[in-house]
Amino acid sequence: RGKLSESSRYSCRMSDLKDYLAVAVEAAQAAGKLQQFYAGGDLGIGTKSSETDLVTKVDKLCEDKIREVIAHYYPEHVVLGEEGGQDGEAEYRWVVDPIDGTTNYANGLPYYCTSIGLEVGGVVQVGVVLDATRDELFTATRGGGAYLNGAPIKVSEEPELINSVFTTGFSHQAEGIQKTLQIFERVHQQVRSVRRFGASALELAYVACGRLDGFWELKLKPWDVAAGWLLVSEAGGTVTGGAGEPYQLDKRRVVATNGRIHSKLVAALGLGEVLA
Repeated sequence: RGKLSESSRYSCRMSDLKDYLAVAVEAAQAAGKLQQFYAGGDLGIGTKSSETDLVTKVDKLCEDKIREVIAHYYPEHVVLGEEGGQDGEAEYRWVVDPIDGTTNYANGLPYYCTSIGLEVGGVVQVGVVLDATRDELFTATRGGGAYLNGAPIKVSEEPELINSVFTTGFSHQAEGIQKTLQIFERVHQQVRSVRRFGASALELAYVACGRLDGFWELKLKPWDVAAGWLLVSEAGGTVTGGAGEPYQLDKRRVVATNGRIHSKLVAALGLGEVLA
């Protein structure tokens, strides 16, 4: 690991990806240790965009630690983090959510994670989602597959909506809640169940390993999706925008499934109609 030579600066050989993945894992595990150390103690809870949009001192500590690890190995790269924003421009960009599921964490609910993705030239090449409470490490490299604690994972094979289990989430902003509930209601009537866990990166990881058949959300940020997008794709699933169009990391609407039910879920969501 270390600085890339000028000749390999924009390449993504498998050897490069393994190095990047090792750094992402190291950074995520360092954040996970901080989360577990502070869990149940004084978290210094505050708010951001609204009274329900929580942040803790641990979110900030974790992001600082992740940035420190990345800068140690790749000081020429930039980081886009939920808490600290983006520190410059570069071909290599790490997209970081230090604690996805902060509300769960703040309330002692053991469903949260750290999410780290690496973009190279705008394409996500490495993804890591760590659930420190369960010691579950989800990893993926582009073209290299997806793994849970080193074992290959794949999406479910369920072909029917009525037998499928999904998750979704809701924005912290009041505007649009009614339309979001409309969508929730119309989908819930056509599927086995829709859950709401509150940590989208971990929910995407669950789609990747087949625990869930699909996921959708309308108000996500890049750090919520970067790693999970790659996990689902490398596990054989499908990730698109809300109406089935190719997904881009700067877009808010995300639909992720095992692929077999993707067009059916997109039709059930009816985003073009409901959100017109």
